[in-house]
Amino acid sequence: MSGHEPWTIERICNALGHPTLSQRFLAEINRAPAHELLAVFAKWQQRATDLLAAAERGRAISAAEAEGREAPGDWIDITDRVQADAARARGAA
Repeated sequence: MSGHEPWTIERICNALGHPTLSQRFLAEINRAPAHELLAVFAKWQQRATDLLAAAERGRAISAAEAEGREAPGDWIDITDRVQADAARARGAA
C-alpha cells in the first residue's frame, strides 16, 4: 500500500489488518453523529498509520536479524524495570 494513497474507509479497514479491528472501526464510524465523523475517522486513521509503521519496523528488524545485523533503531534496555515489575506482581499475588 503506497503512502501516497488517500485515506478512505476501505484503506483504514485494510490497514488495520484484522477483521475484529475493522468491524470495530466500521461500527464506530457508522454510529458516529455527523459532527463527530471527522474525529472518529482521524482517530482510526492514526491507529491504522501506527499499525502500518509498526509492521514496517517489524519487517526491518526481522530482515536485519536474518542477515545477522543489529536491529535498526534506538533501543533502551528495560530488563531491570520489567523484572522489578514482575517481582512486584508476584508479591501482590
